[in-house]
Amino acid sequence: MNFDWTHSYPSIRLPLYARNAVATSQPLAAQAGLQMLWQGGNAADAAIAAAAALAIVEPVSNGLGSDAFALVWDGSRLHGLNASGPAPAAWRLDDFLRRHDPSASNGPRRGWDSVTVPGAIAGWHVLHSRYGRLPFADVLQPAITLAERGVGVPYVIARKWAAAIPGLRQFPDFAQTFMPRGRAPEVGETFRMPEAAATLRRLASAGPRDFYEGDLAERIVAHSAAGGGALTLADLRGYQPEWVEPISRSYRGYDVHEIPPNGQGIAALIALGLLERFDLSASPPDSGAGTHLQIEAMKLAFADVYRYVADPRSMDLSPADMLDDGYLDQRAKLIDSRHASQVEAGRPAAGGTVYLTAADEDGMMISFIQSNYMGFGSGIVVPGTGISLQNRGAGFSLDPASANALEGGKRPFHTIIPGFLTQNGTPIMSFGVMGGDMQPQGHVQTVVRTIDHRQQPQAACDAPRWKVNHDYSVDLEASMAADTVQDLRARGHVLRSVEDPYMDFGAGQYIWRLDDGGYLAASDSRRDGQAVGF
Repeated sequence: MNFDWTHSYPSIRLPLYARNAVATSQPLAAQAGLQMLWQGGNAADAAIAAAAALAIVEPVSNGLGSDAFALVWDGSRLHGLNASGPAPAAWRLDDFLRRHDPSASNGPRRGWDSVTVPGAIAGWHVLHSRYGRLPFADVLQPAITLAERGVGVPYVIARKWAAAIPGLRQFPDFAQTFMPRGRAPEVGETFRMPEAAATLRRLASAGPRDFYEGDLAERIVAHSAAGGGALTLADLRGYQPEWVEPISRSYRGYDVHEIPPNGQGIAALIALGLLERFDLSASPPDSGAGTHLQIEAMKLAFADVYRYVADPRSMDLSPADMLDDGYLDQRAKLIDSRHASQVEAGRPAAGGTVYLTAADEDGMMISFIQSNYMGFGSGIVVPGTGISLQNRGAGFSLDPASANALEGGKRPFHTIIPGFLTQNGTPIMSFGVMGGDMQPQGHVQTVVRTIDHRQQPQAACDAPRWKVNHDYSVDLEASMAADTVQDLRARGHVLRSVEDPYMDFGAGQYIWRLDDGGYLAASDSRRDGQAVGF
């Protein structure tokens, strides 16, 4: 790619060039991954070390009870890993409708009724079993050290930590673990997780399956039973992540790859499929005209995704149906280049999160994402373990007619998605943009900026972003140019200017492979992160 190196966005960051690289949303986690590469490990070792460290240094977004997904370029081909867990087998929709507000569109957000089987630790295990080079205990050691010695809490994480406290302080074990002084840590204060360190040491010695079959599993289940939860030893013992075939779509000579449903990555592919029918390079990258087309394509993509995407076993359409060229031709005709539109789902013919990426000099590249979902997750922390559990059950629908209706043993609709770009069967970029339903929108904006407008990855990170909401109103980052805002408003978009960048507009980490085998890495300035390498 002959990038345009003009970088007009406000940022003090420049892209990193290295033959081994790691980019994460927290510098200490990036360095944990880099340490593995320096010790002779590969990108898989680096990704797991960084993921474990992020569970300690950025607990507002993920933890040891997270779910995870990955796209892995092993040097010759791309593989997908789905490490999201299903609902406890005992969950029944009728029971939830009796216990919770039946008018709610989704499942409860906190407590045991929001906890599905945590998949991240099992994801680390299978990723390491297939690709890891260093001993698993060595890969966990940086996170253990960080948990024992403590870390200074950085500015962005401290803000979100404090914002999460009012909704979670009623959970005693959460308060004991994450409010050590009776409040959220302030910027620069040292935060330690000795109990999490002990859990990581247990995983290092007894093996990762202890989380699902051994002493750790028994402690999780005992806490579930004491709190009225439905999670059982059978649920944990029966869980295994799945290696899956990525889904992809061509875009202007490149192939964009995503994890298939139950995730929302297909939304990015739909939107890009629609946008390929327009000449985006004819307008400047931050123009109202180009931004309008991207917003309209994203609205149409979300309309279909929210209607049809769920656990694949519950979907009556396949990803291929939703990405069919004939269907996308029909949907693209609904885009009015002059006016914002109200959209509905079509009918194809039937046929809080951390993201990291790592790449090594042997050619392995990993796109990895891990999350507890909504700001610390469920609020449930297993006593004595430092395990904070995700609240992915909130992703289920309480509408019995929905493909995503709550059901025991079923995976919920998932927001976290890793991305990957190839060209003619060779790896180009490992990338992701964390942050709820911002993620596919961030993928689209990243691909458009790097491919259509030849912006280098750090510029694509730093550029102002937009976000389509569930009601199809549009949030704009406060740094968006005034003439672009005026143009979008004139086209009929309902706009809001939003200051908070942490979740609203996501945060990206990118590694672009160069022709000589090295890499260009970038890290989003909306988080405390860093791209590092050697």
